[in-house]
Amino acid sequence: MATTAGAKKGLWSTIRRIAASDRISGLIMLGFALTGLVLANLPATAHAFETVAETHLFIPYTNLDLPIGHWAQDGLLTIFFLTVGLELKQELTTGSLANPKAAAVPMLCAVGGMIAPPILFLAVTALFSQLGPGEPGTLILTTTGSSIPFSEMSHGWAVPTATDIAFSLAVLALFAKALPGSIRAFLMTLATVDDLLAIILIAVFFSSINAWYWFIGIAVCAAIWAYLVRLKKVPWIAVGIVGILAWIMMFEAGVHPTLAGVLVGLLTPSREMHGELSPRAERYANKLQPFSALLALPIFALFATGVHFESMSPLLLASPLVIALIVALVVGKPLGIITTAWLSTHVGGLKMAKGLRVRDMIPAAVACGIGFTVSFLIASLAYKNAELSAEARFGVLVASLIAAAISGVLLSRQSKRFEKTAVAAAADAEDDESIDGDGIGQPSHTTEPTTPTEHPGTLADGTASVEIDFRH
Repeated sequence: MATTAGAKKGLWSTIRRIAASDRISGLIMLGFALTGLVLANLPATAHAFETVAETHLFIPYTNLDLPIGHWAQDGLLTIFFLTVGLELKQELTTGSLANPKAAAVPMLCAVGGMIAPPILFLAVTALFSQLGPGEPGTLILTTTGSSIPFSEMSHGWAVPTATDIAFSLAVLALFAKALPGSIRAFLMTLATVDDLLAIILIAVFFSSINAWYWFIGIAVCAAIWAYLVRLKKVPWIAVGIVGILAWIMMFEAGVHPTLAGVLVGLLTPSREMHGELSPRAERYANKLQPFSALLALPIFALFATGVHFESMSPLLLASPLVIALIVALVVGKPLGIITTAWLSTHVGGLKMAKGLRVRDMIPAAVACGIGFTVSFLIASLAYKNAELSAEARFGVLVASLIAAAISGVLLSRQSKRFEKTAVAAAADAEDDESIDGDGIGQPSHTTEPTTPTEHPGTLADGTASVEIDFRH
């Protein structure tokens, strides 16, 4: 029995260690995303995959009758958003967002990084609608030849606004081992604010409000949750029931139900209480991390990218929607972040972390073009047209891979540069210490060294002579 318990504990420790690794969990999620795309388009597996994704599961006496693919998006993804809510609460209380003045530049950069991509997205799609094939004001999808009005295509403006913090940090972990912690902290703060803004964006623009009385139910659930999680001994069964009820009421109210996770996460205590050594929000986030990173996100990615294309060909890369998303994420994100950083420091008078310059942030800013999780979600919410939704998610995947590749190269070079600088600085410090310890190389109290100068001459009796003059 003891051996079995020890083995289980060891297995759980291994799972938590894997989930805590940005590098491994990011690669697992990417693997599931690519698997979904392949399974949905291989002739041998496409039908079976579609059958599974479209199989409906329902909860009696409710309107909850969703296909498995939607359960992954609306249900499992709530675990991810609950983790985000808990981490946000901790950051707002004691973390990087607790001091707005210190976090001002990355917070503003998050805003800039969400404004620039939609502008470029709309500009590129508008350009295609006027100069591309088809009637002015319409866009032609290259794979199907469908004609889409610009007004419908423009609904995807919010798709490239979000940064995937897990993937961005995974890229840093893979390619930037020698970067100073201040760059990672900058990216963490930026991505945290980005998450918060994306949550607000989903709530405001992608919710269709239904009957008002559901919001009373949501408020009641929120109040009960806040009370229960502050008790000395938390009744977890009751907490779980309240959380599920909040999710159902969010769904019935017309608000995206994953936001229920954010709501209850933000209501969880983020300071030590009842003599505990660590805040509850931090502990709960750590316990949920394995389920979020290794279960919810991979399965969501599998179904989010599992879209079938009639002709899976390189022509997809020439789609106006795909090109617009690539430009918006790969160019727009870093452009918005770096421009905002420059303006806030050179014009606004704000300061970055000690030792950081605006140009040091370019590789990390490119990594912020990795959209993935929330971008997939917004793509499925923004487009009711199945073709557009599929192409948008494909565009997000391609843009994210391009941003990851470019940022990987830039971060690797930057990391090597920082490593060389650090090694040189360490060597100089060691030499200085060695010299000071031996008493050699101390400043001399004399002025300049003496230099002998010879002046040949002749005495009165004809004897040759040389005068040596020592001058300073």
